[in-house]
Amino acid sequence: MQHNPLEFAVQPTSGVPIYRQLMDQIRAMISSGRLAAGDRLPSVRQMAATLEVNMMTVSKAYARLEADGDIERERGVGMRVPLTISSGHAEAHKATVTERQKELRPIAEELATRAWQLKLTEQQTLSVVESVLKERQP
Repeated sequence: MQHNPLEFAVQPTSGVPIYRQLMDQIRAMISSGRLAAGDRLPSVRQMAATLEVNMMTVSKAYARLEADGDIERERGVGMRVPLTISSGHAEAHKATVTERQKELRPIAEELATRAWQLKLTEQQTLSVVESVLKERQP
């Protein structure tokens, strides 16, 4: 599987609004450095088509990120990570590995709970995680 460096995924049944999932993913990519100053985001139309969601959902995510200063509109081109860094925004704080691991912990806790519910062993669970990670390698 070819890995797209700007890979987004939404879970419509997660209980978290899709626009919020997109916002969280964009902020995570900025804080990890996967999205750097000046990098462009997919157009609203392109993102909506790829994720099979309503364009207004993507537009709402982009508008809120723009209002928060995490991304900016470049006239005639689309949305991008700002070139100038202002404190308090995702791009101003490149998270450490420890901080990024802390952000991942709630998801890992959900995974561990579901694995227990499915009566999977630690090794069986790790096997699934390793398989998914290998699929994402470039």
